[in-house]
Amino acid sequence: MLRDYFLNKIENAIEKAVEAGKLGQMSEYKKGSLPVEKPKNPDFGDLAINVSSLARCAKIAPPMIANAIVEFVEKDGCEYSVIGGFINFKAGDSLLINLLEEIYAKRNEFGRPDKIEKENIILEYISANPTGPFHIGHGRWAAMGSALANLLKFYGHDVYQEFYINDAGSQIQKLGRSLVIRVKQELGSDIDFPEDEIERKNYYLGDYLVPVAKAFLAEHSELKAEDDVDKIDLSVYCDFAKAYEEKVQRDLLDNFRVKFDKFYSELTLHNSGKVDECVQKLKNSGKIYQKEGADWFKSSDYGDDQDRVIKKADGSNTYLTADIAYHVDKLERGFDRMINIWGADHHGYVARVKASIEALGYNPDKLEVLLGQLVNLVINGNEVRMGKRKNMVTLEDLIDEVGVDATRFWMSMRNIDTTLDFDIELAKTKSDENPVFYVQYAHARACSIIRNATTDKIDTETGKTTPAILTEADFEKLISTFDSNIASISVKDARKLILKLEEFKSLIKSSAQARQVYTICRYVQELASEFHSFYNSTRVITDELDVTKSRLVLVWAFKTVLANALNILAVSAPERM
Repeated sequence: MLRDYFLNKIENAIEKAVEAGKLGQMSEYKKGSLPVEKPKNPDFGDLAINVSSLARCAKIAPPMIANAIVEFVEKDGCEYSVIGGFINFKAGDSLLINLLEEIYAKRNEFGRPDKIEKENIILEYISANPTGPFHIGHGRWAAMGSALANLLKFYGHDVYQEFYINDAGSQIQKLGRSLVIRVKQELGSDIDFPEDEIERKNYYLGDYLVPVAKAFLAEHSELKAEDDVDKIDLSVYCDFAKAYEEKVQRDLLDNFRVKFDKFYSELTLHNSGKVDECVQKLKNSGKIYQKEGADWFKSSDYGDDQDRVIKKADGSNTYLTADIAYHVDKLERGFDRMINIWGADHHGYVARVKASIEALGYNPDKLEVLLGQLVNLVINGNEVRMGKRKNMVTLEDLIDEVGVDATRFWMSMRNIDTTLDFDIELAKTKSDENPVFYVQYAHARACSIIRNATTDKIDTETGKTTPAILTEADFEKLISTFDSNIASISVKDARKLILKLEEFKSLIKSSAQARQVYTICRYVQELASEFHSFYNSTRVITDELDVTKSRLVLVWAFKTVLANALNILAVSAPERM
């Protein structure tokens, strides 16, 4: 990476300056203590390092330190200058050409580090109840979770994606009772949900259960009247509705380009006995005490702000009980790291889960939890309310309205800890104000330039054909064998674009380590902007063959890097728009 190259040059120069006694009282230098940054004024250079912190040891002024260091920098065709305590760096043409050559060599792998400390990661996200359609909040976790998985895989980790099905609670009985009413309505009954607000909370009122009722009746043709409905055990309705909604959810995830390696049922966790095993282990180690008839876990011994109930006085488990067993199960399956995406309302839940992991003898630092804020869906300037018990805007509705690409991009383009305002009208527009359109249009424009360079032109009035400046075979040869002499012709015309392409390498590293995907969205917008600027100021297809080839090299490099970034987001890179 350019940052690493610059830092290495400066650190080697510092060591030589120290040995030569040119840095005052400094006798040694610890590598890695100086940050690399981008100058606010690009005229100063591409990168900069502030060496003022060395003055504490050197006992001389920062400008003297900076000038002394620059004297020992090995010449490499790059420019090094000093302003105050800053050493500024401007990449030379040869370095930029080397970058283009790297893109050509690595292609779809460009941006992936050569070596990392690989981890076997299990990434859990969405984890919704199988009781109805996904709302748009689920859509944010789906887009960000799957993009994060793509990012971590691209970085070099092994990533296993898991969906935890919350199918062991009272919500499944509530779903079954709701289906019973819908089935009776389909048979002509005038029965309706209770009017009492408290009673209504025991049902799911959404119309989405109407097609479920129709499907149930198609399989149970023996049901002819309302009285027949009650002859079937409630568990049959529960199982049917759960299976139906699970399929609806999985089909939508497939359409949304979200692929899980496993759908893990909470019910199977209970049936396996693992929940009881974990509780017993905590009891055996003295981590549980009884109070008011309930079992309490001493989570406060491990950093939680208070102890937590894991078994209620009535003998039923709390949500925490199953979650303890689930995370232990992950660790027992051999994963090095567990990453969960939870809603911000689970903030207080993190400490108790980590406490349980530590109490059972595991490293709590193996669990990372990303807490995400909600989505505000805005239509014509008005925020749309979401909820399962009333008319709602579902993720499927949103995808049908704006498409998969726009939904995925918009859901990922803000940091996870920031509330997202999803402007549905803007997301539908085909204008530069819509970020996903702006980025995709840049890719399509690059493809169009290449097509125009390799396609014969026919005058519609005269019928005369003008041969393309390059045949497709010539172009394939151009991008299969990198020619540094050709590439060098247009380097000066595209410095900013090439430097932005280079940023992709450091972006992948920083984004993967910080578990962030919004940075990829921001990057592709900036990259698209640099490409549009390059295109508007530089004619790509000219009458000079070598100049055209050189600029096509840049266009192809841009197209490749942009496609790599969009692939991480699982957003398509169209060739035509």
